[in-house]
Amino acid sequence: MDRPDSEQCNLGIKKHKEYRDQIPAIVDNLVLSCNAQNCFDHVDLEPLPSKESVIEITHLACRLLYPGYFSRTRIDKVNLIYYYGQEVTSFFEMLSRQVTFAIRHECRRRNLECVECEERGEEITINFMKELPGIRIMLAKDVRAAYEGDPAAKSHDEVIFSYPGLFAVTVHRVAHQLYKQNVPLIPRIMSEYAHGVTGIDIHPGARIGESFFIDHGTGVVIGETTIIGDRVRIYQGVTLGALSLSKDEVEQLRNEKRHPTLDDDVIVYSGVTILGGDTVIGAHSVIGGNVWITTSVPPDTKVFMKKPELIFK
Repeated sequence: MDRPDSEQCNLGIKKHKEYRDQIPAIVDNLVLSCNAQNCFDHVDLEPLPSKESVIEITHLACRLLYPGYFSRTRIDKVNLIYYYGQEVTSFFEMLSRQVTFAIRHECRRRNLECVECEERGEEITINFMKELPGIRIMLAKDVRAAYEGDPAAKSHDEVIFSYPGLFAVTVHRVAHQLYKQNVPLIPRIMSEYAHGVTGIDIHPGARIGESFFIDHGTGVVIGETTIIGDRVRIYQGVTLGALSLSKDEVEQLRNEKRHPTLDDDVIVYSGVTILGGDTVIGAHSVIGGNVWITTSVPPDTKVFMKKPELIFK
């Protein structure tokens, strides 16, 4: 025989209370875990940079670099100066705040001497913003390279709106400028956000020349000390990486060149792995699909796998 509804409700309330009564003990254990040496936490008066704010800054940077494409308001010649005035001011306030948090955290973490974090954050942000016109020129060349290199592209607008490779390169050019000014944390948060959105992993330390095109892009990995020349094109699944190292070797080579160099006008097709800091792919070379390379390639060279034997049953 079923229990009356009121009895079922009372039992439910009792069980609910029993579960909630266990919460204080769980809270106590979590607080204790923050005192343990083998866990990570940031329980401090000084805040870390906000990942959500850095992502918002990344999108704001895109609005500055491609005015009219990603803004909700229409922009014309009449309101362009007002649009930029408002957006640039917001960008300065947001980025300088997060850079200040990042610098201050790094100083405290490493017990460094005070470098006047707030002033330094504003200085870095202003220096970065002075580079925005130059970044726009670089990105315009990237857009043209994508359009000219992909017959499926119907317009430059389509490339800007929808090509994951361009978004990843756009974020990289922003993050790289901050990386060059030794800003902690923020460049990597930006690059890993783009990685999550596009599947393209470009470390902010990589040096990439003009007119760079990543076609399709999923699975592309470009390491920190990679150097890429002008007019280079790479396809999906390409790794420009480091050779596997032991723990001791990792520490010894942390600030050394570990990733390859691609000279001007190189094309790298899908599935290619190129490893090592001493590996140089010479200018105008073409690397065919699914090739594994750990030694340098002379200029004007084609590298490809021997055609496999196909078996049909």
